[in-house]
Amino acid sequence: MDRALWPEGVERCSLGKFLLWLGFVGVLLAAGLYEFFMILVPDGLARTALDNYFGFGLWITFDLAVIALGAGAFFTGLLKYILDIKELEKIVNLTVIVGFICYSGAMLVLALDVGQPLRSWFGYWHANVHSMLTEVMFCITCYLMVLAIEFVPNILENRKLNEIPYLHNLAHNLHVVMPLIAGIGAFLSTFHQGSLGGMYGVLFGRPYILRDGFFIWPWTFFLFVLSAVAAGPCFSVLVVKIMELLTGKTLVDFKVKKLMCRIGGTMLCLYLFFKFADTWAWAADVLPRSGLTWDQMFNSGLGYGESLLWIELGLCGVLPAILLMVPRFRNTPGLLYTAAILNCTGVTLNRYVFTVQALAIPVMPFDQWYNYIPNWAEWAPCLGVVAYGMLVLSLSYRYLPVFPQEKELNAKPRMAAPVEQKDDAEATATA
Repeated sequence: MDRALWPEGVERCSLGKFLLWLGFVGVLLAAGLYEFFMILVPDGLARTALDNYFGFGLWITFDLAVIALGAGAFFTGLLKYILDIKELEKIVNLTVIVGFICYSGAMLVLALDVGQPLRSWFGYWHANVHSMLTEVMFCITCYLMVLAIEFVPNILENRKLNEIPYLHNLAHNLHVVMPLIAGIGAFLSTFHQGSLGGMYGVLFGRPYILRDGFFIWPWTFFLFVLSAVAAGPCFSVLVVKIMELLTGKTLVDFKVKKLMCRIGGTMLCLYLFFKFADTWAWAADVLPRSGLTWDQMFNSGLGYGESLLWIELGLCGVLPAILLMVPRFRNTPGLLYTAAILNCTGVTLNRYVFTVQALAIPVMPFDQWYNYIPNWAEWAPCLGVVAYGMLVLSLSYRYLPVFPQEKELNAKPRMAAPVEQKDDAEATATA
């Protein structure tokens, strides 16, 4: 019934199957929305596991993680439109959609964490110019607008909308100015990613995350930017792979996936160099000057043990960096996707320990270690945001020309070699 709305030259599942899939997504979305509105009623925050000790919890961890994973949008746009890496045009549409979902979902989660949506405008009108969160708030809001502008041309290229001359010309003109939009987006996203890290680095009452300054910024400013641009491209590749598994089609050439993961791996290596230097400087200099020791920062009995740090840096840091940077490993699809998963897990763990473990560590003589376990009231809105992302991606895939290569890669009969294999040049180099 909706075939006329499909992108030209591609096939989609029947409308019945699609509606059945949307029904499954709708159940998750409804559960999230229910808890969302229940939390916004008076005393609604009492439904959560948050308290005066853990004011930041799952929501802020989720918020920071999706913002980092959504960094593939601004970084890919920067590489495509500013540095003119043409291969990325085959995946840049998806990265914009993923970025839009991540940032709009993050804004929804922040509305919950504030707890008073009617006063959400206070931060803009009564801005605290001495707070890094003010910069974060303005930059995230402006960058979400940039992502919406970047998303509009893809929407206007819908088969039916594109037949309208005005909308066709509008989409064309937006494509012309896209390098400028991408540059603005890269500027905004870089500074709010950094300020999120800088916010933690200046908290002198939280010794686990306190860092010295580099000019006017703490080191965590730069670490957050590097970790985000390392994980963002890999997350976009994982989203493509999940969509391919669900649709049974090849949507992006494996060469493009390898390029994205190689970019992410390069940035991961750069991040790990500074992260290990930061960890050593913190343990050898920052903690002793604060009169603290390494052992005081960890408690194995509550899930805040030393092993979590080594999992983040080793299993989810060094290992994926090796897999992503060595051509022999990167050419193997299973290892490539495993490395991408570990990379994204590492940045999520980093946001978790900065948000939760930093609050769990005793800071007063009479304090003790406390544990934090989020309950359903906190998990449900996060699952709702995930369902919202699935909904946007599903509608975009069905009705918008998101993947320029889809028609070519799924042509029948296919005479080309399988997509997920080494290209000749890399195979020769590896041999």
